[in-house]
Amino acid sequence: MIELAAASSASSASIWDQPGTLGFLVVFGMGIILYFLLRSMSRHLRKVNEAARVEAESAQPGDDDGGSPLASGTTIGPPAANGARRRS
Repeated sequence: MIELAAASSASSASIWDQPGTLGFLVVFGMGIILYFLLRSMSRHLRKVNEAARVEAESAQPGDDDGGSPLASGTTIGPPAANGARRRS
């Protein structure tokens, strides 16, 4: 009787009832999503790198715009680092 119950439950199990198949499909889907995400990120980083290169070329020392931003007395950093204090 136990053999009959085991045989009937094994024949009615579908491929989706097994955790190995579902786990594989989830991991495979995440891999595909990760591939497209990394491809998009690489494309955006190339654009940023190109824009930084063009900006660096346009801001070469000795240009008519005064050279580096620090040459005009401008400081870089948060306001507290520049001497400005918040008043309570």
